[in-house]
Amino acid sequence: MLHIYILLPFLAALLIGLAAKKVDRIHTGWFVLPVPAVLFILFISKLPILAEGKIVQSIANWIPSLDIQLSFYLDGLSMLFSLLITGIGSLVVLYSIFYLSKKEQLVHFYVYLLLFMGSMLGVVLSDNVFVLYTFWEFTSISSFLLIGFWFYRERSTYGAQKSMLVTVFGGLAMLGALILLSITAETNSIREMIANRSEIIESDLFIPILLLLLIGAFTKSAQFPFHSWLPDAMEAPTPVSAYLHSATMVKAGIYLVARFSLIFSGTDVFFIIVSGVGLITLCLGSILASRQTDLKGILAYSTISQLGMIMTMLGFGTGIATLAAIFHIFNHATFKGSLFMIAGIVDHETGTRDIRRLGGLYTFMPISATLAFFGAFSMAGVPLPIFNGFLSKEMFFDSSLKLEQTSGFAGTFAEWIPLLAVIGSIFTFVYSMYLVFGTFTGKAKLDQLEKKPHEAPIGMLISPIILIGFVVLIGLLPNLINESLLAPAVASVTGDFAQIHLKFWHGLNGPLYMSLIVVAVGTILALTLKRWQPIYNRVPGKFSTDRVYQTIVNGLLSFSSKFTKFYMTGSLRLYTSIILVFLVVSTSIFIYVTDGFKIAFDDLAPVTWPEVLVGFVMAVAAIATIWMTQRIAAIIVIGVVGYGLSLLFVFFRAPDLALTQLIVETITVALFLLCFAHLPKLKKSDKKSSEKLVDFVIAASTGALLTVVAISSHSSKYFESISKYFVDNSYKLGGGDNIVNVILVDFRGLDTLFEIAVLGLAALGIYAMIKYRDKGDMNH
Repeated sequence: MLHIYILLPFLAALLIGLAAKKVDRIHTGWFVLPVPAVLFILFISKLPILAEGKIVQSIANWIPSLDIQLSFYLDGLSMLFSLLITGIGSLVVLYSIFYLSKKEQLVHFYVYLLLFMGSMLGVVLSDNVFVLYTFWEFTSISSFLLIGFWFYRERSTYGAQKSMLVTVFGGLAMLGALILLSITAETNSIREMIANRSEIIESDLFIPILLLLLIGAFTKSAQFPFHSWLPDAMEAPTPVSAYLHSATMVKAGIYLVARFSLIFSGTDVFFIIVSGVGLITLCLGSILASRQTDLKGILAYSTISQLGMIMTMLGFGTGIATLAAIFHIFNHATFKGSLFMIAGIVDHETGTRDIRRLGGLYTFMPISATLAFFGAFSMAGVPLPIFNGFLSKEMFFDSSLKLEQTSGFAGTFAEWIPLLAVIGSIFTFVYSMYLVFGTFTGKAKLDQLEKKPHEAPIGMLISPIILIGFVVLIGLLPNLINESLLAPAVASVTGDFAQIHLKFWHGLNGPLYMSLIVVAVGTILALTLKRWQPIYNRVPGKFSTDRVYQTIVNGLLSFSSKFTKFYMTGSLRLYTSIILVFLVVSTSIFIYVTDGFKIAFDDLAPVTWPEVLVGFVMAVAAIATIWMTQRIAAIIVIGVVGYGLSLLFVFFRAPDLALTQLIVETITVALFLLCFAHLPKLKKSDKKSSEKLVDFVIAASTGALLTVVAISSHSSKYFESISKYFVDNSYKLGGGDNIVNVILVDFRGLDTLFEIAVLGLAALGIYAMIKYRDKGDMNH
């Protein structure tokens, strides 16, 4: 059943184009909306099963020889993410119907969106690590397409390329970790890996596995120092930002860390790296958000900051911290998704997202302003019971005060965490106030706006209203989702189904004092923002991660350009020499290292004088081609080699191979004769003696290597020959008496098909080049 859930968005992506063309008067989004909505209802219907401590799973074979199955399971953690993917997805599609004009390439947009939705579901539901990786890369590809949807904008293509480079780099690192994990645990199943936790931790590969896996998670979730791609991705349409960068894609790295926490959590290295990077990301993201002037830029860095806070709590590894992280994943999706939509509404109705040109919009857009107020105050963690963000942030403070690492570097580091948590939260408060008050209060600057501001249509407001409704509802009644959603998700991460009662008031305690400090200091900094904001002109300066990224990319491009110009000289001789030298060197090293050279004279057919004579003629003909000055003569002499090989097949009783060789040789000679007029005229070589010597060495080495490989392939018996299988099954399975024909047509039918296709493509390519050459147009 889970297979169908994942497959549904992909099937819809295939069909959506047909539906849109049939009824072009209706916005394409209306055809897409039922897909996430139906999936959301289907997932909701499984909540009672998870509440009983059970899981839903489905398995189908994919590549059984490699122990790779399409194995999916729905537990508390994957349920939380599946509901976010489909629930937020439904609201985003509804929002996009009113945000995107019908003049846009809507079919492309929704196909990309559905591909991403299906890929994310595949990530969070996969049990097989290699299936997970496959969907992981699909999310990178589909998000690249979504971010670069407005491809005619330079910043959009730059942001798409940057996100692709960073996340695919992380994905390759993660693949290395998954391969090492599967080798160490001797399984590809995540659940079985968790069961073999002790073997993984005690393995010498534990540190490399952890580091590679975390690189994959950090790049996807925009953790320091891989965070700079996220702000550039804000050039995507606002529905994309609201979906990918608040609720789904950036949460994939969070999901990865949470999913594998049962393996790595509890170790000092996991605590230090995950919590350390999370805290740096929290503080850096919140500090940099206060310097932005673009509404979506502020929200981008705020997302980085919030993801850092969640990652920090997952690094703690305690029950209360895990609950706080899971709770904040949900809360962040509600208030951040709504804020992105409000930013899109402001842009849509005023023509700008530049906060320096905005202000006083509350009068013109009272509903949007009210929604932004609730979203921003929840994100800031203002201690009022109507903001769900405060509940999870207070739990974050509480968990930071209750860390149990008491010795060594981990203990020293743990002592500083509450202070860093407060610093990051202070700037979170600052950018939240900056966002809402800088946009909606103060004096209106109508002369700086492209449009006269007015409230958005109700259709565009429905989605943020629903999300803000959850902000208030969960703030007032957090236990509505505790038992059914949060507790099963926490159990999936910690292995303990313990349930903690959530409430607003815990008395006068440390977390409350920390929240009050955040509000007090944050208010002062927010009121004096313009006085200290110029400090950003010096910090971080040339050491910013964005500049580091650009320096690395520019360096790679420069090196690649110089290296390519070094060997791409237009000389066919040089290209052929490089290929052959690499072949000779790499193969020779492999044969030497593996002791692969063998000579065995057993099971050989007797060689008589006719075979020796034919072989001698072939050798003379092959050597004679070097001194040929006439093209037709050269073609005929080359044909002697091919027809001589056919004769040898006859002598050694392989008539099928002889017939095949005859046909191939005849076609080859005919093709040469047909196009020889277009070949360059043969002339005496004017190469230097040193060049001729190099050519001779390369040619002789290549010939000697192929001879050695041929002898070794016959003499080495590392594997049982497959010939007996063909003999036993050619008639039984293929229905043919001729074994060679059955092999070519049945057992290796696809190989034969692709060989024919390659020959056909080569013929078309040759024909095209000749045609354009005759027309004098080779620029094509």
